Amino acid sequence: MKRVKVLVVGAGVVGLSTAVCVAETLPYCSVTVIAEKFSPDTTGDGAAGILLPKEFPDIPLERQKRWFKESFDHLLAIADSPQASDAGVYLSSGYHIFKDIPCDKKPFWSDFVLGFRYMTDREMKRFPNYKFGQAFTTLKCECLNYLPWLEKRLRAVGGQIIHEKDEEVYPIRGQILKVSAPWLKNFIRDGDGNTYIYPGIRYVSIGGTRQADDWRLEVDKEDSKGILERCCRLEPSLRAAQVMGEWVGLRPGRANPRVERQYLHLQGRQVPVVHNYGHGGCGVTLSWGTALDALDLLRQSLFEKPPQARL
Repeated sequence: MKRVKVLVVGAGVVGLSTAVCVAETLPYCSVTVIAEKFSPDTTGDGAAGILLPKEFPDIPLERQKRWFKESFDHLLAIADSPQASDAGVYLSSGYHIFKDIPCDKKPFWSDFVLGFRYMTDREMKRFPNYKFGQAFTTLKCECLNYLPWLEKRLRAVGGQIIHEKDEEVYPIRGQILKVSAPWLKNFIRDGDGNTYIYPGIRYVSIGGTRQADDWRLEVDKEDSKGILERCCRLEPSLRAAQVMGEWVGLRPGRANPRVERQYLHLQGRQVPVVHNYGHGGCGVTLSWGTALDALDLLRQSLFEKPPQARL
């Protein structure tokens, strides 16, 4: 087959996952990633990287299940391999707690994580302001390791990387604190998604904020104060933890991720464009599953006759 040039815009976890999927699966494609920022300067590098999806309103649930299952299974295979340390992928167990009993006590993703169960009354006594909890083991993917590891995989199959400014979508501002608390082994997450404690390799990430249309990249001291207060209520031992740093990032936000194909009329021909963006805080969680969808859309584009341009 004739050599095909494929350009991937963006070098976060979704962009690099897509580039690796295409380059490793379609050897007749010459893949180039173009982005303004690469690791360690992407939003993903500061994110906790815990695999925990949310339900999007306008995407069929079966498609969301497939995205999460494919991402989880892919990363679980890495966690079980000799590459786990280099890739920064490992199992993480903990608690997901709720102030009110949720309508759906057994979420759609519960069959894909490991050991999902409801927390016992004894476990819930640790959190007197909460009425219900879920305990399970998921995966943690630390992008400070994982993104360079993906770049290495891409280069190994001939992929290229170019530093250049690209378009940005509207932001959802996130702020976290990095604290030293090596005694913490299990994650704790409030069901509202705004308060969480995620132990990691180098530090414990505590957070956070979800501020839509907020472009500020400066640390907000009031946000930091609020994060620390909320997390210490969940885990009082954090009052003894040393704050190692504060971090702010902008997540690419949409009501639903956009994973679809369109054609653009350029220089007298129809050029396929495959969209795969807008994951918000679920970039790591869904990255491999949506990358496989993007790969299928690209493959269809290469073997289908493009639609005729309207005059």
